[in-house]
Amino acid sequence: MKTYTANEAKTRFGEFIDEAQREPVRVLRHDRVVGVMVSAQDYEAMRAFYADRLGQTMNRTAEQAASAGLTAKTLDTLLADES
Repeated sequence: MKTYTANEAKTRFGEFIDEAQREPVRVLRHDRVVGVMVSAQDYEAMRAFYADRLGQTMNRTAEQAASAGLTAKTLDTLLADES
């Protein structure tokens, strides 16, 4: 993975964008990674991956709750604001 300083990324922005189309590019500020630029295609693939993963986790959690006997009414009672 190529790395640019924040100043290099700013002054060589066109090159920076071109590089990010090929692979993720790290941005450093004061010797710390402060960001990573990826192509729009990679970004959308990551969003889809994490959305799918979240959906699977939610489904698995709902199945576990149902098998433990948690009903919508019980959940409403547990989440009721008592203040």
